[in-house]
Amino acid sequence: MMYVARILYPVEVLGPGKRIGIWFDGCIHHCPGCSNPELWEQQERYHVSAETVLKMVRLIAQENPVDGFTLTGGDPFLQPEALGELLEPLSRISRDILVYTGYLYEELKERYPHLLEWIAVLIDGPYLEAGNRALPLIGSDNQRIIFLQENLREQYAPILRRQTSRIQNFRVRDGVISVGIHRPDYEERLAEAAQRKGLEIKHE
Repeated sequence: MMYVARILYPVEVLGPGKRIGIWFDGCIHHCPGCSNPELWEQQERYHVSAETVLKMVRLIAQENPVDGFTLTGGDPFLQPEALGELLEPLSRISRDILVYTGYLYEELKERYPHLLEWIAVLIDGPYLEAGNRALPLIGSDNQRIIFLQENLREQYAPILRRQTSRIQNFRVRDGVISVGIHRPDYEERLAEAAQRKGLEIKHE
């Protein structure tokens, strides 16, 4: 069993191509300004089996092109055993597996080398709001984009050449989920825009 809060497709702002995004639930870093604070605490409503997650992924992949996976959260490495249950089956669909984590690569290399073998790109380090430059793929400038599979570096090059990050909004049953690297003032600007249109923003 594992805690997974969201599975979205096609995610096009957190890696190249049309990707399946998987949001793990639970994080101990609690970075100020985090874009997903609602995923800090593990909630029973997000408690699912690996079989359920993989079934949903395979249903998407049967009907759609999948260029890669982006695993974020929350922090996937808070649940290393659950992460391990997913990585090998996901790699059969695409070897381009990008993982976001608040832990440092050096720590993960020491503790979970068997998991890193399945990961193509790792973005490591805690989010620091003061270092948010709205850069492609990274939340703050202390974070590193580490290519564990060097053959994918060229594939990521067009994204990394962009001057700024992109945002993608997904309509879901109970509202909208905004995906991507947001500027620090994103929520204020969104609230102002919603107010001008007479809309109310509710947080989970």
